[in-house]
Amino acid sequence: MSEPIRNKKADFPIAPTPQNTPANNAPISSHAQQPGVSSIKEESLDHATAASLFARNPGLVSMIQGKLGSLVGRSSGYIESLPVSVRRRVAGLKGIQKEHAKLEAQFQEEVLELEKKYFAKFTPLYERRATIVNGATEPTDTEIEAGKGEEEEEDIETKDEDDKKEEDEKESSMAGIPEFWLSAMKNQISLAEMITDKDEEALKHLVDIRMEYLDRPGFRLIFEFSENEFFSNKTISKTYFYKEENGYGGDFIYDHAEGTKIDWKAENDLTVRVESKKQRNKNTKQTRVVKITVPTESFFNFFAPPQPPADDDDTVATDIEERLELDYQLGEDIKEKLIPRAIDWFTGEALQFEELGDDMDPEEFDEFDDEDDEDDDEDDDDRGSDRDVDDSDEEDGTSKPKKEAAECKQS
Repeated sequence: MSEPIRNKKADFPIAPTPQNTPANNAPISSHAQQPGVSSIKEESLDHATAASLFARNPGLVSMIQGKLGSLVGRSSGYIESLPVSVRRRVAGLKGIQKEHAKLEAQFQEEVLELEKKYFAKFTPLYERRATIVNGATEPTDTEIEAGKGEEEEEDIETKDEDDKKEEDEKESSMAGIPEFWLSAMKNQISLAEMITDKDEEALKHLVDIRMEYLDRPGFRLIFEFSENEFFSNKTISKTYFYKEENGYGGDFIYDHAEGTKIDWKAENDLTVRVESKKQRNKNTKQTRVVKITVPTESFFNFFAPPQPPADDDDTVATDIEERLELDYQLGEDIKEKLIPRAIDWFTGEALQFEELGDDMDPEEFDEFDDEDDEDDDEDDDDRGSDRDVDDSDEEDGTSKPKKEAAECKQS
């Protein structure tokens, strides 16, 4: 077992364990203390001016971060000044800490094994879901009754015979649940931002999204498609790898991701666009129009992930860590949110949990009332009724998710 990292900046930010989704992006920060010399005087520099200065000089920001990072972990000389007997006790505590680190690593390994154990139990449910989504089978009466809500039952009971007959005719030509995964992805905010209108045409052919664990720490996301005019791949996958050794606290350290090469059909590559460009001959002065392909935004860029920089690479983009962290976050969102609760994303019900927080039950939200400043209430008594009318829509949109907003809108 390798020793835990002490006072050393990791090559890449330590990611959560594979079973956890990070709540937010980790900020870039150092834990260096401010200078304590009393003779240093602070110069007056307002925040706006400072922000503008740093925005215009990204190189300066990078240099400052590097300098601050080099200060982290430096010895102040205090420990070295202690008597030998005290330093022996410090060394003893470090030895105890190493044993603690071994147990932490063991804990993370066992948690991963437990997750794999239950994933094996989830898999038949995912397979059953896929057969219903793709029209290979129908849900049982027991499954339907368990999934019905009160409103759905009332809706079914109030339908007259003509409505039922019309629905039966429509159902005869519709198998499964059309655009199930596309609709679920469009309701998942982090994924929806990546999907373009052209992507939707390809994602309509998405028949299943599943995942699998690797023999080593890591996981693979698998996207299965039906025959389509965009690419010939039956499946497109993306694999997330962790480093062999655990980090401080026993956490797995994210290393990199690899995606499947997409075999695009002629002129249907969604990750590029064609632009026309004029060229002039230097000798004849004649012009011609040539077509060039340039990269463009697309969900399918997800399968060509950014790679961590090499230690000796001095030409690294300044935003590479942010891009790597975002890419990892997207993979975790698909693994931990989209796949396990796909039907909730399809209906939009999962959005309530996203807005209220994963730990709060939507029913508990009704128990809380918004607190307004008492002084503001007293000042606005005279025009309270008008304000209540004007703000009703806004409150519905920001305080508690509307039921209409949770409904799935298929394109």
